[in-house]
Amino acid sequence: MDAPQKGYEIAITAIIVKDGKYLITRRSANKKRWPLMWTVPGGKFEPSDYAALPKDTVNAWYNVFERTVRREVREEVGLEIKDIEYLTSIVAEYGPGSPHTIILSLIANYDSGEVKLQMEETDEFAWVTLEEAKKYPLIDGIYDELIMAEDTRKGVKREWKRE
Repeated sequence: MDAPQKGYEIAITAIIVKDGKYLITRRSANKKRWPLMWTVPGGKFEPSDYAALPKDTVNAWYNVFERTVRREVREEVGLEIKDIEYLTSIVAEYGPGSPHTIILSLIANYDSGEVKLQMEETDEFAWVTLEEAKKYPLIDGIYDELIMAEDTRKGVKREWKRE
């Protein structure tokens, strides 16, 4: 496993909690990575998520990942989220010559809205309990993140591990 030759992409995902259930979505058939697999909403961090905004301090923008995940959730599933917290981090490898992707996995509470899918990104959704999530073909690692989210909701903080 070599370091990527083209730098890194950054992506941010949200495990959204509503009434004790988690929102999962199925990736559209046209997606290059994991078509028709189930995951949680999210997407790429973009400079436009901060660059056009005034800096919060002399040299810095704050809450950029929170802003990105709010945008991605709004675009992909039409929901507003709140109480965003860090869950874990991942570096994903997709093949020779491809940039590795740094993924920040966050947990958030549902705030408002009805699910409205961005069909080129995702074509189905479900609100599931941890037990119900087992029935879906989730991208590898997502179920373990859902377990972490469940633990976090119970006040138990820990690092990711294969369950």
